[in-house]
Amino acid sequence: VQLQASGGGLVQPGGSLRLSCAASGFTLNNYAIVWFRQAPGKEREGITCINSSDHSIDYEDSVKGRFTISRDVDKNTVYLQMNSVKPEDTAIYYCVRADNRWCPIKPRADSGSWGQGTLVTVSS
Repeated sequence: VQLQASGGGLVQPGGSLRLSCAASGFTLNNYAIVWFRQAPGKEREGITCINSSDHSIDYEDSVKGRFTISRDVDKNTVYLQMNSVKPEDTAIYYCVRADNRWCPIKPRADSGSWGQGTLVTVSS
């Protein structure tokens, strides 16, 4: 099982960025994917999830209406479209395979299969 997040970088406040999560060793048809992030000095938090039926859940009110999760089953890749970014979105972003095809009611940082993260810095 491998998950590789990419697409991070420096973006100005109000700008947009799209993160990708390339999955291998399993198929998205059988597992949900959660995006987590960890800001400097803070704990990891789950922000959004997409399940094997293409339904998504937002866990964090701060990203609702700004971030959109999607997936391409043919490419076995999950995306996180980040719009209207704010300095408080600065964090390392991780994609995590859930334990099954359903999004967890409450994402836990001590469960699932984690890949390496990608750093997003929002600054002018």
